[in-house]
Amino acid sequence: MARCEQLTTPVDAVLSRMRALDAALPVRDGLAVFNRVYLTVTEAVDRHIDAGRFPDTRAAVTLDVRFAERYLTAVALAEEGRRPPACWRPLFQMRRHPGVRPLQFALAGINAHIGHDLALAVVDACRSLGCEPAELEDEFDRVGDVLVSLEERVREELMPGPDLLQIADPLTHLLGSWSLDRAREATWAAARALWALRGLPDLAGEFTDRLDAAVGFAGRMLLTPLPD
Repeated sequence: MARCEQLTTPVDAVLSRMRALDAALPVRDGLAVFNRVYLTVTEAVDRHIDAGRFPDTRAAVTLDVRFAERYLTAVALAEEGRRPPACWRPLFQMRRHPGVRPLQFALAGINAHIGHDLALAVVDACRSLGCEPAELEDEFDRVGDVLVSLEERVREELMPGPDLLQIADPLTHLLGSWSLDRAREATWAAARALWALRGLPDLAGEFTDRLDAAVGFAGRMLLTPLPD
């Protein structure tokens, strides 16, 4: 199926908004922790796009921007005192809690963005491009590969040292309860289901609400305050 010629907001625009957040937020703010992670992801994807590493540049840009816009919309809603999606509420509610460690904030944000926003972004992109989800699978996989490599880096940079992270440390158990690979698989299945339900708005809305709530529940568990 031919893809639409019209592009959404350029990647540079969403990068600019993330950089503005990075400059404005206190370093220890939980949202700032995730924003730095996501800014790094988006910069990496942008470099891959510029280097021609995506099979379809137009599709990659559209998916990347639609994905980022979901996060930035949630931030804007919170800043305006309105309710963001349920998947984001735990991070906004716990962002200043002294008992939550930076790695937890990063993973909770990744959970919300991958588990909920990415599925909806795939559907958004398909509508913009006039294509089926299967036609975006290569772009989805390549963005996922960037996320996997970054998650590994995040764990290395934010993980406590070996002398602190013992088998009995609660953080060890929290880290073992969530997997980016499993989240990606579930997200792709959710995106396909939402696309199949596009002609049934009531069912699609119910499915989206349940997805949002389930991802929010997982995020709340990831943000459980831990003892020092």
